[in-house]
Amino acid sequence: MTAPQAPAVAVDEVEELAMDGLRWLTAAARETAGGGLSWTTRPSDDEPNPTLYSGMAGIVAVLLEAWRHFGDDSYADAALRAARGLVGSVDGFDDDSLYFGRTGMAVVLRAVHDELGGKAAGAAADRALERVRSRFDGTRWGELFELMGGNAGIGLGALVAGDAELAVLAMEPYVRTAEQTPAGVQWAHRAGIDSRLHHISHGSLGIVLALARVGRATGRTDLVELALAGAANVVARDEAGPDGFLVPHSTPQYRPEVIAPISFGWCHGPAGDAQVFRLLRDVTGDPVWPALADRCWHTVTHSGLPRRLRPGFWDNSGRCCGTAGVLALACDRIAEQHDGYDFAHVLVADLAARAVRDTDGARWSNVEHRATPSDLEPCTGWAMGNAGIVRELLRFVRLVRGGDPRYAFTWPDQPPVPARVTIGPSRTDAMP
Repeated sequence: MTAPQAPAVAVDEVEELAMDGLRWLTAAARETAGGGLSWTTRPSDDEPNPTLYSGMAGIVAVLLEAWRHFGDDSYADAALRAARGLVGSVDGFDDDSLYFGRTGMAVVLRAVHDELGGKAAGAAADRALERVRSRFDGTRWGELFELMGGNAGIGLGALVAGDAELAVLAMEPYVRTAEQTPAGVQWAHRAGIDSRLHHISHGSLGIVLALARVGRATGRTDLVELALAGAANVVARDEAGPDGFLVPHSTPQYRPEVIAPISFGWCHGPAGDAQVFRLLRDVTGDPVWPALADRCWHTVTHSGLPRRLRPGFWDNSGRCCGTAGVLALACDRIAEQHDGYDFAHVLVADLAARAVRDTDGARWSNVEHRATPSDLEPCTGWAMGNAGIVRELLRFVRLVRGGDPRYAFTWPDQPPVPARVTIGPSRTDAMP
């Protein structure tokens, strides 16, 4: 792991790091029948992984990002070839969710169709969503009932992919399954579990985000109101006010033998909570939500990350649980409020310091402090690997140069920012 204080890195070097990360990532691709490309979660794995979370669909997103950033058609060609590999996974995959299954594939295939004109990708996206619709049991699609693996993610994905009817179908069961609490409502993330999770990835705030976005887009004010009740329940659990915002992972603690009660990243902490509050700001116009996002930012920036304060505290560089997910929020704040710049530099310097670089390119090894050896094999995808990290590095480079802060592929659960941002020329060369 890196030392607490990483050296400054020039913006051109950050771009070179991202290019090296792309080089390692594209070299890890495998040829498929018909000229397609596929990836496994780790290069040593045998089975291709088509998912948005840790596989091919998430990698297509960074290929689109690289194509837009560099203007290099080789990345567009790779995205099209990867889409061919995804087309072959639509029918046979046994999961319908956004992050782990067919809905995530449909979202990415629709983006390839829209951005690059891949007709087969568009047809496969339609087929994927029809398959998802056919597997609905009237309440849910499987064991999980949240953003990553359940209804909330399917509703968000369907909305992004252009199927508002399926989006509403996915969200309506939350109306009748909501559990009343003293402050609002909550949901079980899976059946038969006493614990109630609170944050974006598997908890109530992920459901809140989907309810609010689908409700606003379809005119379903009841879904928006339910979202606000779900948010109120989580806000009432804050333990860091009035300046900060920090809510435990779950109540009572879910799997305390392996899960920490407090986290700070996108998945179970204030870096992800702030994204939900940004969305509620856009939906309602109520100033309470940007104020809560500010409190989340205060907590994140005062938590000690990205330093490894103790074993297990900050062992991940990835987009889901680590530094890249916090960098995404920092860049959102640069674009919207011009106040995330200095901390974004700290995060990027840390990513640069932790990168493994050689003739094969650049990649990141996360750490499992309870295992020996503790350095894990580098991953390819969005959640823990190169795709998610490179995507945020490229956006940071554009921001520092005064360019467009928007992504080529907007993640369904990250509210978009305005089109352009201006940063003073004294800040375009190197990190302080």
